[in-house]
Amino acid sequence: MQKVKLPKNIVRYVEHNLYYYHEYLRDIERLRKDILYGRDNNDENVGGGRSNLPSSPTERRTIELLTNRRLDTLERVTGAIKTVYESLPEEKKQLVKLKYWTRPQRYTWDGIAEQLHVSRITCLRWRDEIAYAIAELLGETDA
Repeated sequence: MQKVKLPKNIVRYVEHNLYYYHEYLRDIERLRKDILYGRDNNDENVGGGRSNLPSSPTERRTIELLTNRRLDTLERVTGAIKTVYESLPEEKKQLVKLKYWTRPQRYTWDGIAEQLHVSRITCLRWRDEIAYAIAELLGETDA
């Protein structure tokens, strides 16, 4: 897949996102529901002036859906992970499931290697390849 080694902080960032992938999917749904169906009034324009948002609730919700930074970030990250995951061969998908999506975490890298019938070094190389592919989609590589 790749020959370039990612800096450790980028690998940690990608791994963090892999660990929390399913929580991020729940957060996206919650944020969308909050925006579409209302939540506590967060209007900070108390007592003065006019809002720069349209008065139509539908238009206002559409604008908020399109401009919510947290929602945008979560969708970008989960989209990159999903794209890479779906393109992986089965044994690499299994690595992702065992290492990042199994709770509680039951296996070390040695244990995952044993489960997949490969060496620990192979598992780490696969991890690096997966992390690089995700980082590349997120624009976190220099290439």
